[in-house]
Amino acid sequence: GSDDSAEVNAFDDINSLVKRDGNQGKPAETLSSLPQASFNYINSIVGSGVIGIPYALHRAGFGLGLFLLVIVAVITDYSLILMVRCGHLSGRFSYPGVMEAAYGKGGYYLLSLLQFMYPFLAMISYNVVVGDTLSKVLVRFVPSWGSSMGAVRFGVVLVVTIFVVIPLCLYKNVSRLAKASFLSLACVVLILLAVVYKLLSGDYDVVPNTPESWRFAHSDLIPAVGIMAFAFMCHHNTFLVYQSMQNATMERWEKVTHISVGFAWLVAALFGIAGYCTFRALSQGDLLENYCWDDDLMNFARVLFSVSILLTFPIECFVSREIVRTQIKRFYSQEVVEYDTDKDPSHVTGEEDDRKSMITTLVIVFAAFIISPYTECLGPVLELNGLLAAIPLAYVLPGLAYIQLSPHSLFSQEKLPAAGLVVFGTIVTISGAAILMPNLIGDCRTGIIMGYCKDDELALNGTSFVGSTIDPNCATDKI
Repeated sequence: GSDDSAEVNAFDDINSLVKRDGNQGKPAETLSSLPQASFNYINSIVGSGVIGIPYALHRAGFGLGLFLLVIVAVITDYSLILMVRCGHLSGRFSYPGVMEAAYGKGGYYLLSLLQFMYPFLAMISYNVVVGDTLSKVLVRFVPSWGSSMGAVRFGVVLVVTIFVVIPLCLYKNVSRLAKASFLSLACVVLILLAVVYKLLSGDYDVVPNTPESWRFAHSDLIPAVGIMAFAFMCHHNTFLVYQSMQNATMERWEKVTHISVGFAWLVAALFGIAGYCTFRALSQGDLLENYCWDDDLMNFARVLFSVSILLTFPIECFVSREIVRTQIKRFYSQEVVEYDTDKDPSHVTGEEDDRKSMITTLVIVFAAFIISPYTECLGPVLELNGLLAAIPLAYVLPGLAYIQLSPHSLFSQEKLPAAGLVVFGTIVTISGAAILMPNLIGDCRTGIIMGYCKDDELALNGTSFVGSTIDPNCATDKI
């Protein structure tokens, strides 16, 4: 158990999301075995971020990109183990608790900011994906809409936000949605099978090779690392999985971490290799954007991906909302905010709290909706979230916490790897932000029929697209 203050636990992990129904005091049989804990961890790692791995391989180069994917997995594995070590050193088995024990209120507020940024930017990326994927499906059934893809995309996001996202985010028992994460994982696996099938079937052998297609290395290493870090980000669930284990020890935790990160790397590598080998230098930030609009199997995959995202969206919104509410309460009360983590925090008491929760939710959801049209490409959003939120959360802060909490000297064998983790994360974050921010919006466009799809059903039907064709020899990532 943890001796964290109620405030610290207010938004930590999914522990604040899933209703525990009095798990305290239950026999050990109710806790997870090592295989069960590994599955839960895999479920928290593998998500929508894997869809951008082929694009990351394109940015870094195929050979160097695969090498980076291994490096990112190894570093993530080490940082996850380091977090639990920090928990034992501080006696605080939560991420905010560890940071508060190491750096006081400053560490706590820094973590609060990053933990708000990560899900909020993820919500923006979900809007981008839903708009891109569902608009392609709609145009498949109503080809005439293809002449105004920008309007269709905006309309899709608006309708989904009003009629699906907001009701789900205002749902009083959000913990039930958290249990649907298994369905989200199943959707990702089915999409992976569809991507591998399309590669083996040869349906996209018409995709042209270019001088950029099989280059071993490119110069865009930093953005690629950001996308990979986003795909492996699971540190907000670390202590939840650890405390759910039977006979939780560091040795058992290391086994669970190795198994989980290893399997997640396998899924990411399969997505990356299959996707990149199919489209090579034309790989986009959202891999599903590469498939032709009349490809019904991939249209089904697009629907599955949208379902997966819509199941995840309210969970991300809940985390952002609880961080905002907790900070507002602390600001006005100037004292520790009482928060009962043994109850589903989505159950608010009192009409005033209910109204404030609704207003906060609407502000966050519409803020994400308003920002999302400024970019039509998933790649830059994944890079931004990976560089500014995921990498600091996954690498910089765990390393800093261990350096502060461990009694060993800075140049000791125990601390040097943690210091290297901090240096790596800091360099990637600062240099990545400097590279990415000036080009975040760029001239990236969606709603384009790829050159190898120009003879598809949409084109044969005579649908007119503004700038909807692409040179088959085009190797740019600005599709």
